[in-house]
Amino acid sequence: MNAKKRTLLITLTGRDRPGVTSRLFTTLSAFPVTVADVEQVVIRGRLVLGVLVSYGYDTDVGKVLAATEEIATDLGMELELATGSANDSERGARRRHGRLHVTILGSALRPAALAGIAGRIAAHGANIDRIERLAHQPVTCIELHVSGADPDGLRAALAAEAAELQVDVAVQRGGLARRAKRLIVMDVDSTLIQGEVIELLAEHAGRGAQVAAITEAAMRGDLDFEGSLRERVAMLEGLDESVLETVRHSVEFSPGVRTLVRTLKRLDYKFAIVSGGFTQITDALAADLGIDYAAANVLEIKDGRLTGRLVGPVIDRPGKAAALERFAREAGVPLSQTVAIGDGANDLDMIATAGLGIAYNAKPAVRQAADTAVNVPYMDAIAFLLGISREEIEAADAEDPELTR
Repeated sequence: MNAKKRTLLITLTGRDRPGVTSRLFTTLSAFPVTVADVEQVVIRGRLVLGVLVSYGYDTDVGKVLAATEEIATDLGMELELATGSANDSERGARRRHGRLHVTILGSALRPAALAGIAGRIAAHGANIDRIERLAHQPVTCIELHVSGADPDGLRAALAAEAAELQVDVAVQRGGLARRAKRLIVMDVDSTLIQGEVIELLAEHAGRGAQVAAITEAAMRGDLDFEGSLRERVAMLEGLDESVLETVRHSVEFSPGVRTLVRTLKRLDYKFAIVSGGFTQITDALAADLGIDYAAANVLEIKDGRLTGRLVGPVIDRPGKAAALERFAREAGVPLSQTVAIGDGANDLDMIATAGLGIAYNAKPAVRQAADTAVNVPYMDAIAFLLGISREEIEAADAEDPELTR
């Protein structure tokens, strides 16, 4: 049957206005053609509309061409026509199988970055089927719809290119899985919030510099996390418990955290925080943001003062991964649909366990291990990796302004 079919690709380009698409399809409806594919893009008021139709050899295609030319002339638009065989259309459809989303983030996205990424995609024998902008501020985010590439191989190649070009690039599989309900699990210190809580506490104990040095080594992975944590907590011995309240009020969320949580919870995402820090701080943060699940360590307090010890098991590197798995079971979300976000070595197991692991302004070892890295200082940029545009976020906020307060 396909041997008796031909295709016609009709491309209209020009100033966008209401009714262009409707008029083209109304005209085509007068002919014995079927629609095989449609693509429409509007950039700064300029429309590119492509329609692929198939038709039999007995169809008078000359009349179809004349009718579309008349539309283009009347609308003052440019018209491009290309004929082919149905087999060409089928080969194109097969090529689009295995679609991937390649998301590019940059504070200043330069042409060289897009050239480098596109070159790597082409070198892998893949095709860019579509390009769209997801955000223009506070960062620029461009998403490429790519077909015909091995995701693991392309991810490795683009990671190297991204590091050289100083942009962030994520490679994810397309399809329904990307739109399914997800669980987002975030580290707290230097991820959900700016800075490290234990360092803020240590400043009140006069041990800030010592604790900061140990924290830095532990986050690089140079020290055992549990041992280094107990060493740092011991330096807090004798602090009045009122200091916890003082520190809690001084903590600042990372830019964009409230927007990210608010936006994704509107879409029925679940949120969790898991921290090597302390429940005396994290429980209040979770309540403030409406976080669904939380896990952290517990500082021992006796007679109104910190004892310099912890109560119960330590939430360390494997403990964070175990917490992610527990939260996923409680939320009814498969691990493949979880997202883990962290910055330090104790987040590595959690990032490896999640379906999508994101290194957020992270140490080098974490950036290398994660599926993607976000190095811009805006947590809501993570929404773009999930296919949510800045325009969609702003539109939702405008419809429900109470949630933005």
